[in-house]
Amino acid sequence: MAKTPVQTEEIILDVPLTEALSDRYLSYALSTIMSRSLPDVRDGLKPVHRRVLYAMYQLKLNPNQSPKKCARVVGDVIGKFHPHGDQSVYDALVRLAQDFSVRYPLVDGQGNFGNIDGDNAAAMRYTESRMTATAIRLLDGIDQDAVDFRETYDGETLEPTVLPANFPNLLANGATGIAVGMATNIPPHNVEEICDAMLMVLDRDPSVKDLMTVFKGPDFPTGGTLVEDSDTILNAYETGKGSFRIRAKWEKEDLPQGQYQIVVTEIPYQVQKSKLIERIAELITSKKIPILDDVIDESTEDIRVVLVPKSRNVEPEILMEALYRNCDLENRFSLNMNALDGGLVPKVMNLKEILQAFLKHRQQVLIRQSHHRLEKVLHRIDVLQGYLIVYLNIDEVIRIIREEDDAKASLMEVFKLNENQAEAILNMRLRSLRKLEEMEIRTEHDALVKERDDLQALIKSETKQWAVIKKQVTLMKKEYGNDTELGARRTKIAQAPGPVAIDLDQIMIEKEPISVVISKKGWIKAMKGHGVKADDIKYKDGDKQGHVIESMTTDKLLVLATNGRFYTLGGDKLPSGRGFGEPIRLMLDLPNEADIVDVFVYQPDQKYIVASSDGRGFIVKSEDLLAQTKSGKQVLNVSGKVEAHLCKHIEDDADYVATIGENRKILAFPLDEIPEMGRGKGVILQKFKDGGLSDLKTFNLEQGLSYKYGTGETTVEDLMPWLGKRAQAGRMPPNGFPRNNKF
Repeated sequence: MAKTPVQTEEIILDVPLTEALSDRYLSYALSTIMSRSLPDVRDGLKPVHRRVLYAMYQLKLNPNQSPKKCARVVGDVIGKFHPHGDQSVYDALVRLAQDFSVRYPLVDGQGNFGNIDGDNAAAMRYTESRMTATAIRLLDGIDQDAVDFRETYDGETLEPTVLPANFPNLLANGATGIAVGMATNIPPHNVEEICDAMLMVLDRDPSVKDLMTVFKGPDFPTGGTLVEDSDTILNAYETGKGSFRIRAKWEKEDLPQGQYQIVVTEIPYQVQKSKLIERIAELITSKKIPILDDVIDESTEDIRVVLVPKSRNVEPEILMEALYRNCDLENRFSLNMNALDGGLVPKVMNLKEILQAFLKHRQQVLIRQSHHRLEKVLHRIDVLQGYLIVYLNIDEVIRIIREEDDAKASLMEVFKLNENQAEAILNMRLRSLRKLEEMEIRTEHDALVKERDDLQALIKSETKQWAVIKKQVTLMKKEYGNDTELGARRTKIAQAPGPVAIDLDQIMIEKEPISVVISKKGWIKAMKGHGVKADDIKYKDGDKQGHVIESMTTDKLLVLATNGRFYTLGGDKLPSGRGFGEPIRLMLDLPNEADIVDVFVYQPDQKYIVASSDGRGFIVKSEDLLAQTKSGKQVLNVSGKVEAHLCKHIEDDADYVATIGENRKILAFPLDEIPEMGRGKGVILQKFKDGGLSDLKTFNLEQGLSYKYGTGETTVEDLMPWLGKRAQAGRMPPNGFPRNNKF
């Protein structure tokens, strides 16, 4: 007979839509934050990872046991604790086993668990797993009432709310997650450095800056090089937010005939090698990096990516700098140390707060374990006292058990036993009676009494608790020290690199020594090599030598003309030295009325004094002299009969400048009286009644002023007669000064 369906009364609530949406979205957000995306600061685990490890613990998948199929582990997790999709649980398990994803793996995987190329793991029915020794540390004490348990989703079993965590997993392995309105991104770190920082917190009250003397920064499982300023790293750990630049680690391999190749041995964290190589190949195909010829993946278990340069003259540092800017050989890791404080409240913590939260958890675990052990010890002491009574009165005890109807009550009444003691005696097997020996009972009893006293003292004394925790941290530091294979630091800490200017066209030029020859009438050519002899240089009829500059084909030449403009010539663009060369006017768009004053090799980060014939001038940076077009760059403003006269390099240790006019008067004054400008007319360097400026020279006052003297050089150390202020007239030079008025 069919059952009549039960009629239920519908309840309709009149609630504003905004309020209903707000309540439901808030519930969803809290669920996402607490039960899915953010790790607990105490054990560094999200619920799914905690459930995976606890399920493996229940399956007794210890490091010394045989592994079981991952499908079995995943089945237990979703059946007992985690009613979600099996693939998401398996993905979480796989990540805990990948040594390129976590710094200290918690799962020992057997089979295909994916690789750094981004390939997925094999199906869970093919792979096997068990816990690592590190995972056992996280679970240490879980069966000793060390943490709270709660009912699972169906109420049938219990699961831990947090693991005892005798391992700083949050900092050691890091965490990544996106919740509702917040996220977390914590990099892995080195356990020995974490232990050093914890010991510092236990010894005193350090600042984050103090902690950073032993805590160097992230230690990624894939290695690489951390290239970030120390102040930036400090600020990140002080605030809990920041970012780090990670670069691939590479080395130069020399090949025959002067060739070489670059071998990348470590890549940044969370970069898939296959996609990285695809990106480099795209850069080669699109010719965005013309100095790179090929990329070859020779990786086996270790990473080995070979980069072949276009030419042996390409500087490897320049090539890598170009790749850093265009692919993931350099990337950024954003730090956001957001975790659940006490398992309930999301909070962005600094380094010190995370360490303090972990140590506080370890203190609570120690106290709970001590209470649990104390109960066991007290119970055993109570039982042993009962055993001692049995030993002393064994015949009477046997009689009571054989003859009395209520043996338990009789034992308690006759020997003044409590219920636990009586129960323990009645539960003894007959064969155990012959093993009872007074000495053994008293020895065990005394040992337990001492342990009881120690436990009670530990529970009462916070100082003793921190001493035990300090000992635990010290042992952990030894186990995970840098001298061990697992503990050795993998990520190198380096200084932040300075800005590097890359001219891809320039670095493709064959680097060879040349001598640039400019004749008096303005013909220019480049002869191979340095040390060119005057007899080897040929000029047109009526022409003669003007300037000879030794440089390289990769250098840039700066040309100053009398019109006050600077022109730039590339060393590789000069005509061959076999003939007479070419008119420089055609190469520079130099006006017919302008003549060449000076030619010199461009050197970055240098300073010069440019001056006109009337004695005006200023200091200018070499970067401000570079011209982008053939028409040059106006630097020194001149007009009428006034022309650009000279450009002199300022020596590194120079603090004074000496000028000499056509009237043969010398003036020496402090260098800082000349302003630094990008362009202009300048200030008066020396005052002249007749003629103009002839020459100038920078020098160090303590070392004296040197000038040509005959075939050699002489130095004037006492310069008092010629010292003065800028724009003064000066005095006649010392005896023997060259008649051409040149230093």
